[in-house]
Amino acid sequence: MSDSDTNESPHHVRSVSLPSKTNPNISRIDEALRKIKVWESSSVTSKVENACIGLVGLGDLYKCVEDLIRLPLTQQGLVRHQNEKWVEDVLDGFVKLIDVCGTARDIMTQMKENAGELRSVLRRRAEESCKEEKVEAYVSCKKKMNKGLNKCVEDLKKLDKKLVSSPVLVQDNHNNHLEVVIKNLREVRASTVSIFQYSLMAFVSEQKPTKWSLVSKIVQKGPAKSGEEPDVVECVDVALRSLFRRVSSKADEAKNVQLVQKCLEELEDGIEGVEVGLECISRRLIQTRVSLLNIFTQ
Repeated sequence: MSDSDTNESPHHVRSVSLPSKTNPNISRIDEALRKIKVWESSSVTSKVENACIGLVGLGDLYKCVEDLIRLPLTQQGLVRHQNEKWVEDVLDGFVKLIDVCGTARDIMTQMKENAGELRSVLRRRAEESCKEEKVEAYVSCKKKMNKGLNKCVEDLKKLDKKLVSSPVLVQDNHNNHLEVVIKNLREVRASTVSIFQYSLMAFVSEQKPTKWSLVSKIVQKGPAKSGEEPDVVECVDVALRSLFRRVSSKADEAKNVQLVQKCLEELEDGIEGVEVGLECISRRLIQTRVSLLNIFTQ
């Protein structure tokens, strides 16, 4: 992935223009989408904290979607059009989101476990060789995490591109309710893609990881650029550099170890927060797809 792709903020939620609506379920979706747009323009310092907030808002949005799908008017309209291509596109979109969600959770779980193992070694004051081995394992895992999460983001971008390019070919002579429902589903899916991208990129280190043969290569790397506040992944990198610099006293060494442990704990907490959010959204996505399938097979 190019630097421009990596730095490009996915923190952008598109708005689909909808006709006037009076149904309370539609109104609740509009309100949930409005809150997501407020999230979009917010300026929370921590990207991870902001990702957790976005995922909570997305969970609320899918609750509204489920209520909308349960409406008899919605179900009747879907049944009338169940053999049309856009139905397959809608269902396929949910499958891809579920897959990306599961892959991302697996990647971050592995990263959290490696961070926990490194923190445990430091807490036990293990031998230097064991410490170096765990740092190498952490760095290797971080490199794989960057690659895996970037692949997830690329898959999301492809889904987003397909969503934009495919027109809504829904015409219902009975009323325009189904057209509004499908446009809402498209906007919900666009919001899901955007929030997923933002959440995953919060854990992608902007520094290109290199194979550390430990002390020398860690120390050689420079500090964060002036004026930039590193997020959880970068904070661990910075702390690890301090851990392997020469210090004048045991007290300074102990402070550096405590700093690394603190940063690793914050990383674990951040990953866990996003994991919980992704797990919630995964269940919502599965439930929404099952509800649609039930309508088409009844």
